[in-house]
Amino acid sequence: MKTSSQAYAYGLGAVLLWSTVATAFKIALTFFTPLQLVFVATLVSSLCLLGLLGYQRKLPLLWQQFRARPLLYLQTGLISPFLYYQVLFKAYDILPAQQALSLNYTWGILLPLLSVPMLGQKLRASDIIAALIAYFGVLVIATEGHIATLEFEHPLGIALCFTGTLLWCLYWIVNTKDKGDPVVSLLLSFLVALPCITLMLISTQSLPQLSFTALLAGAYVGLFEMGITFVLWLLALKKATRTASISNLVFLSPVLSMCFIALILGETIMPSTLLGLGLIILALLLQQLLPHIGKHRRPRIRRSL
Repeated sequence: MKTSSQAYAYGLGAVLLWSTVATAFKIALTFFTPLQLVFVATLVSSLCLLGLLGYQRKLPLLWQQFRARPLLYLQTGLISPFLYYQVLFKAYDILPAQQALSLNYTWGILLPLLSVPMLGQKLRASDIIAALIAYFGVLVIATEGHIATLEFEHPLGIALCFTGTLLWCLYWIVNTKDKGDPVVSLLLSFLVALPCITLMLISTQSLPQLSFTALLAGAYVGLFEMGITFVLWLLALKKATRTASISNLVFLSPVLSMCFIALILGETIMPSTLLGLGLIILALLLQQLLPHIGKHRRPRIRRSL
């Protein structure tokens, strides 16, 4: 296969798998509490990544990278998976999958806004426009279309979704300081978090009772939300001749996700969800396109000879 074809194959594979995880979350949460699911998924993903790095003969990098930046991996591990996935799974436990999925996509809008105070980046007009459109879409979804009365049926679930997007943005902002192998870094975050997750689970709840179906559901979340899909996406970006062409594949994910939610979970997709999600996707597109449009419209100044 040509490099570009390989990039699209890896990218489409990642997007397809990511599109199934919202449905997988809801199914797995019928067997586990949110904390139990974090434990099972993190354990499975850690074993998967250990196997991958062993195959690639990169296991020595684990100690090398951790020794170089131990506090960094302590931060990333505590943010995600320890805090982020507990919050995310609790939100999915409360909300319909279609709402939790849609609200979760706002992290792409929040990230550049947080990058202004935390990374010293400039706030662009496109970021403000995108934020206004996206959060109006959030309002449509959260109120299920009752914008005039501002009625929220699941305020805790909505608050958890916003907290989750904040944690996910903080995770990526902290990750900007990491210059190591990304798969090694991901596994280090999991290995740091796993003892904390286990201790919290034992002290507050109990270890999950694992039937074959429950283990399959938890393993699916661990492999295709946290582990393998991340590696596929990295391979797609690495082999792509143009990163933007691969990154745009992400916009297929919410559409496919809604199909899986409707077909497998049997949720009736509400018009307010479709409208709100459409506004969020529009905002994400404008956030990418508007800066380029502005560059092309700038008048050229002729230099005098």
